[in-house]
Amino acid sequence: MNFVNFGSNQNEIISEDKKNSEDVLEKRKKEFDDFAIIVLEGVIDDLTFTPNKAKPEDLKILEEQIMTTMNNLMIKSNKHLLPGDKQKIAKLVIDEIVAFGPITSLLQDPTVTEVMVNGPDKVFIERLGKIEKTDKSFRNNQHVLHTIDKIVAPIGRRVDESSPMVDARLPDGSRVNIIIPPLSIKGPCITIRKFSTDPYGLEDLISFGSLNMSMAKFLRSCVRGRLNIIVSGGTGSGKTTLMNVISSFISHDERIVTIEDAAEMQLQQEHVVTLESRTANIEGKGKVSIRDLVVNSLRMRPDRIIVGEVRSGEALDMLQAMNTGHDGSITTVHANTPRDALSRLETMVLMAGMDLPSRAIREQMAAALDLIIQISRFNDGTRKITKITEVIGMENDTITLQDIFKFDHEGFDETNKVIGHYHPTGLVPTFIDKIRAHGENLQSAIFKSGD
Repeated sequence: MNFVNFGSNQNEIISEDKKNSEDVLEKRKKEFDDFAIIVLEGVIDDLTFTPNKAKPEDLKILEEQIMTTMNNLMIKSNKHLLPGDKQKIAKLVIDEIVAFGPITSLLQDPTVTEVMVNGPDKVFIERLGKIEKTDKSFRNNQHVLHTIDKIVAPIGRRVDESSPMVDARLPDGSRVNIIIPPLSIKGPCITIRKFSTDPYGLEDLISFGSLNMSMAKFLRSCVRGRLNIIVSGGTGSGKTTLMNVISSFISHDERIVTIEDAAEMQLQQEHVVTLESRTANIEGKGKVSIRDLVVNSLRMRPDRIIVGEVRSGEALDMLQAMNTGHDGSITTVHANTPRDALSRLETMVLMAGMDLPSRAIREQMAAALDLIIQISRFNDGTRKITKITEVIGMENDTITLQDIFKFDHEGFDETNKVIGHYHPTGLVPTFIDKIRAHGENLQSAIFKSGD
């Protein structure tokens, strides 16, 4: 019994030591942060350049200013800092003045694809398809709001209680969504989908295991054969990346019009017109919707229309465009299966305000669409095309589908990586003659099932 009591007391001592150690670390961190703020305040009034237009020579002068200010403050307060700590404070101050504060290094990290701020002390990232919490933090809600102002001010936007949500874009093209209280209960939130300066190509997706070579050849022929294609998938499943890749198969002598809420697509062709929707201004005027742009694009003599994502009534205009000579158009939709994608499209067509019977809508969808590519994100962070499905036509009141390629998920290995394999279903698509009519030499053997 005495031994048990001794162990219990020992645990209490260890626990108390750990708490004291954590308190000391927390105190040091606060002192460090407070001193960094004092340095920032001492430097910012003497700036000789506009922060968002800083040149390399400006940054050199700024760094010298910071070091001078820091040394003077250390003498006054009798504070001693290691050289490494001085460099850390200098970087914090520079990031605060010319960049985006605590999240600057995350935005500069090429392995990070998404940055998510869920309040001052909860900063998450997506890296290699998996979400993880970082050690970055803001001082308080006001610090987050200050960073938000730095994001939206250069593009003439504002975020306040009367306008608590905004979509914006960083100078490098990264997409930003911002939402603040009272809509966001636990503080202002920032979500940044980073812009890739070196977009993935087909070889990258094959190496990642997102599809195999047979599927890649098939999709290339489908795009070149001017099929109308929907890329379907959940949030963060890789729809835009996949659409970028398959759009690269479009001939360079075609005129392409892309339409997006926030321009993310990176087409390599020369003859591309990029259109971006616009929200209303502070007075509630000037809104230009995706639907407005789809209608306008029909007057721009496009060979192909690519809509980043259909979410509402623009689905009707997109289907009509596909049915009236704009073959080879591509769009994406949020859905978990090809059948769900059609249901979502039908709902969105109804949102256009046209009083159309369901059968008429489905007939238009069946006539317009040729192919649905379903992409999914798995628990290990990988993205895979799980189905390539042909839209065949109508049978009674139902749109008929048939899978051409599938991914069979068989489980996970000892490292929790997805195990599975791609295979053709053995069905030959009914549009194969249409593809061949456009000069694509697609062999029937590619559809033979090995099962």
